[in-house]
Amino acid sequence: MILAAVGFTAVPAQAAADFNVLIFSKTAGFRHDSIPAGIAAIQQLGAANNFTVEATEDAAQFNATNLARFQAVIWLSTTADVLNATQQTAFENYIRAGGGYAGVHAASDTEYDWPWYGNLVGAYFASHPANQNATVRIEDTTHPSTAGIPVTWNRHDEWYNYRTNPRSQVHVLANLDESTYTGGSMGGDHPIAWCRGFDGGRSWYTGMGHTIESYSEANFRTHLLGGIRYAAQGTGNCSTGQPPQAGYNQVNLAKGVGEVGEPMGLTVLPNRGVLHTSRDGTIRYTDAAGNTKVALTLPVYTHDEEGLQSIKADPSFATNRWVYVYYAPPLSTPPGDAPATGTAAQFAPFNGVNRLSRFTVNADFTLDPNSAVTILDVPTSRGMCCHVGGDIDFDAAGNLYLSTGDDTNPFDSSGYTPIDERADRNPAFDAQRSSGSTNDLRGKVLRIRPNTGGGYSIPAGNMFAAGTANTRPEIYAMGFRNPFRMSVDKATGAVYLGDYGPDAGTSSPTRGPAGTVSFERITQPGFYGWPYCSNYNAPYIDFTFPSGPSGAAFNCTGGPVNNSRNNTGLTQLPPSQAAWLPYGGGQDPPALCCGSLSPMGGVVYNYSSTLASDVKFPAAMNGRVFLGEFGRRWIKSATVTASGGVGTIEAFPRTPAPRSWTLSSDRTARSTCSTTAPAGSAATRTPPCTASSTTPVAADRRSRPPRRTRRVATRR
Repeated sequence: MILAAVGFTAVPAQAAADFNVLIFSKTAGFRHDSIPAGIAAIQQLGAANNFTVEATEDAAQFNATNLARFQAVIWLSTTADVLNATQQTAFENYIRAGGGYAGVHAASDTEYDWPWYGNLVGAYFASHPANQNATVRIEDTTHPSTAGIPVTWNRHDEWYNYRTNPRSQVHVLANLDESTYTGGSMGGDHPIAWCRGFDGGRSWYTGMGHTIESYSEANFRTHLLGGIRYAAQGTGNCSTGQPPQAGYNQVNLAKGVGEVGEPMGLTVLPNRGVLHTSRDGTIRYTDAAGNTKVALTLPVYTHDEEGLQSIKADPSFATNRWVYVYYAPPLSTPPGDAPATGTAAQFAPFNGVNRLSRFTVNADFTLDPNSAVTILDVPTSRGMCCHVGGDIDFDAAGNLYLSTGDDTNPFDSSGYTPIDERADRNPAFDAQRSSGSTNDLRGKVLRIRPNTGGGYSIPAGNMFAAGTANTRPEIYAMGFRNPFRMSVDKATGAVYLGDYGPDAGTSSPTRGPAGTVSFERITQPGFYGWPYCSNYNAPYIDFTFPSGPSGAAFNCTGGPVNNSRNNTGLTQLPPSQAAWLPYGGGQDPPALCCGSLSPMGGVVYNYSSTLASDVKFPAAMNGRVFLGEFGRRWIKSATVTASGGVGTIEAFPRTPAPRSWTLSSDRTARSTCSTTAPAGSAATRTPPCTASSTTPVAADRRSRPPRRTRRVATRR
C-alpha cells in the first residue's frame, strides 16, 4: 500500500471591511440620469478599496438602528424634500454621534426647508448654465479628495452657482474659475468642493458629478473616493474658516528712514538676504534675520523723480556675484529747473542719461564701487518732471528687460496727452519724442543681453531688427507712459507691468478720454498706444498748444502718425495694442474697484513640488500674477486664462500701499510699502507700516509714489 501525504492549506477568512457606507439617491424633484452610474462607480470603489456599499431610495432606512450600521451616508444627487421630520431627526442624531455625510452634486438642491441640512451641506443650489468645459483650481493639494489631481483641472460638467458663498464656514478644497466658462455668478471666489467637521460628525460635498461620464473619469473617481474616506474615517484636514488670504505671515525686515530711506527697488539673493535701493543713492543689505547695513552709497542726480531706481541680481549671482543698478549719474547737469521755453542751446545743458550699470557684490554683501561696468545709457531731459520708470528683470534665457518712462512733463496738458510741439517749447513737454518714437529708448520695455565686459548685444525677436532706419533695436515694446513696475514670468516669457495714465477726470470731445491706467501682459513686441491712445485703446485728439484748436482723433486701430518736429523715429506707427487689464475712467472691473489710480505690476508665482521649503506658497497659487495698487492699498492675485486673458482676481495679504515686490528662492514674497499716498490720491490710510510718514516727491498723482517699509510674506 502506498500512503500519500495530503497537505491542507487553510483558506483565510475574508478581511473585514474598513468601513460601510450607505448611498441615498431618492429624488422628489429633478432626477439625474447619472445616478445609476454614480452608484455603480461607488460600488466599484468599495470593492477595490475594502469598504462595503449599500444603496437605497427608501427614506424609512433613516432610523437610528439602521444608520448605526454605516460610517457615512452618501447623498447622491438627491433633490427636493426626501425625509420626513422623524427621519430628519434620526439623521441629525446620527451626525451628532460622529457619523459622516458625503454630498454629491444635487445634494445641495435638497431639503430647502430644513436649515440644519443647509448648514450640513454648506450651501444651497441657486442656478446653473448649460453643461460645458471649465477649469477647477485645486486649493488643498493634500486632502485625499484632491491630492494627485492636477491643480488646474479642466473638465466637462454642469456647474452650480450657490445661494451663498460657504468659504467662511467650510474648508474649501477646490474653486471654480468663472473666467473659463459662461454662466458663473459668484465672481472671483466660487468654491465647488469643500469639507468640514459639523455638529459632532463630518461633512464633505462636491458640486461636480452631473454627467454620466463623470463616474468613469479617473480624476473624478479619485475625488469621490477621497471624499467618502473623509466622511467615513475623517481622513484629511478639514479645518474651517480660512479665507484665501489667511494662513500667511507678514514680517517687517527693515523699517523706517534709517533702514530703507525712500525705497525704490529690491532684489532677493540666494541666501534670502535683500539688496534694496533708496532714491538718494543708498543701497542697503538686509539679511534674512532683519539686520540692515549700507552696502554702497552711489552719487546720483535727484531732481524731481531722478535718482537711484532699481536693482536686480544676475541669474548666475551664486557664481558671479553681479547685480545691475539703474540710476541717474550726476554728470555736469546744472542745479534747478530747466527752462520751459527757450532755444535748443538753452535746453542742452540739461540733457542727461539714466544709466544701467553692473556691480560686483563682496563677500560681506557690500558692493564694490570700483567694479562698476556701464551696460546701457538712456538719454533723458533733466530739470523737468516726470516719469522715469526704471524696473529690471531677466527672462529664463538670461535676457535683461528694462522699463523706462516717457520722461515728459504732464502738468501743462490739462490732464490729457502731452504733445506740445511748439518750436520754442522744451521738448520735455512732448511725449511724441519719447514714448511715441521708434528711435528713442524712453517709454519702452527694452530687451538686451549684457556682455561680460560691458555693453550689450541684441537678442533675436525685438520690435525692430538691427540696422532698421530710424529705430532702436533695443526696443521690445513701446508706447508706455510710466511702466514703473515690471516683471518677466520665467515659465512663459510674458512681461507683466503696471502703466500709469494721465490725470483727466473726465473725457473731453476736444481732447480725448479720461485718465485710465492698466496692468499689461506682453507676449510679443508691439506698440501700446501712448501718447496717442488710452489704455482702453480710445484715441486722444490732436491739439495745437497752448489753447487749440483741436484736430482729428489719432488712428489707434490702423496705427497713429507721429509727425512731431521732435520725433526722430518712424512717422507711421503700428496699430495700438489693447491693454490686458485696464481700469479707471469709471470703467473699473468690480474686483479692482475703486479709488485712485496707481498700478504696480507684479510677479508670477511658479510652484515647485521639488523645492524643499516650509514657507513656500501653496500649489493652488501656481501661475497666479500678483498685482498691486499703491493708492487703493491692495495686493491681489489673478489667474491667466488659456487664451492669455484675465481670469479670477482674488485678494491677497497686503502691505499698506504696496510698491515693489519679488519672489525669493524659497518662493516667498519680498515687498516694499508706504504710509503715504501719492499726491492727489483719494486713498484711505491703513495702519502705518513705519513710525513716521513721508511726503510724496513732487509729481502728478500717477507718478512714482514714495514708500518706507520692506516686508516679507510667507505661507504659514
